[in-house]
Parts: sequence; C-alpha cells; structure tokens
Amino acid sequence: MAPETGAPSDAPQRLAVMWSGGSGIAYGLRLVEILLQSGREVHVSATDGALRVLRHEAGLPVDPQQPDLAALFPAELRANLRVHALAAVEAAPSSGSAGIGAVVVCPCSMGTLARIAHGFSSNLVERAADVAIKEGRRLVVVPRETPLSPIHLQNMLDLARLGVVVLPAMPGFYHRPQTVADVVDFVVGKILDRLGIEHPIVRRWQTPKPTPKTPYDEDEER
Repeated sequence: MAPETGAPSDAPQRLAVMWSGGSGIAYGLRLVEILLQSGREVHVSATDGALRVLRHEAGLPVDPQQPDLAALFPAELRANLRVHALAAVEAAPSSGSAGIGAVVVCPCSMGTLARIAHGFSSNLVERAADVAIKEGRRLVVVPRETPLSPIHLQNMLDLARLGVVVLPAMPGFYHRPQTVADVVDFVVGKILDRLGIEHPIVRRWQTPKPTPKTPYDEDEER
C-alpha cells in the first residue's frame, strides 16, 4: 500500500528512540527499522532491562557486557543509525542543541516512566526524555503494562499535562490483523502518526460502504 501524500513539513529528520525494560521490545525494533528505511537519522540507547528483554522476549543474542545494537538491523540500514551506551550522557540526545527533533521511549517501563515524570536524568534514556520536555520538543512514551496502578496513572497524567504523548501499546483489531507483525505495526503506526511521519504500514480506516438490503433484512423489519 502506498503512503498518503502531503507529509507534514515539520516531520523530524533526526530522532532518538530509547528502549527501556518493559515488555514489547518488538515495537521498538520495528519503529527503528521503519525510521531508518525512511532515510532518517536515528539515535538508539537501551537500558540494562531492555537488553534482558531483547534476549529473553525477542530471542536475540545480545551480549549484556558489550551489546552490539547495530547488528540487530540489516547492514544497508545502518548508515544513519547512531548507537550510544546507556552511560554516555555526553551523547547527542542529551543536548538541547544537538537538533534531535523528537524522542520516543519504546517500550517504556513503568520505572522509566516514573523517573521521567519526576525529572530524573541518571542515564541517557532518561536524559534524552528530560531534554525533549525542557526544549518543548516531541516526546512519546509507549508504556506496556496491565493492570495500571494509581501510581502509574498519576505519572502518566503528570507527563500528559507537560505535553508528552502517552501512547500505551494497545493494539486495535478493526484492521483484522493476520499476524503478530500486523499487531506490532498497528502500534508503530500510531507512534509515527504522532511524530507527523507518513507511513505505509497500516491501512487507514475508511467509512464503511452501506450494503444493499436483502429480502431477509426486510423480513426482520416487519
């Protein structure tokens, strides 16, 4: 399916995608892949929890001592990929003058969400989110947790009031997904929409066409 035309002119060309330890690393991987395919520069960093999720949930052979996140993507996509260590608080996403147009924390654990909501900057993931807030740039957090406690809900509300997009990984099914990849793409498509980035990965909803009545329908109305 071809993407719609007329993509917003302010769609960010340089983005930071941060992975934390919540379930749903498939969303983060797919998001980075789509952004790289679009020719955008993508900065990536991962918490220790995210590295564990990559191994145990996604089954990817990531060495926690020397993680090679670039190797998770095809070689032809790596030219615009920038991978940073979690402790590299001097990296570009930690600076408001670096020109990072948007930050996405996907997946976002409830611990990471709480620290962002309360202004912690103890690592690059948290610092990148903090910078996006202070600079008034787009920040999207993608929590994946259920059920939600009052603490979780309050932290989300605090972020939403700051202008942060809180986008829980809640896939829809009206597009009739056939595979797990379809379910993942639904959520990734929602993230891209909030970033103003056009994409071809999800079929847009259209008003259903009315179906002609049948003799059976007429009998039911009597």
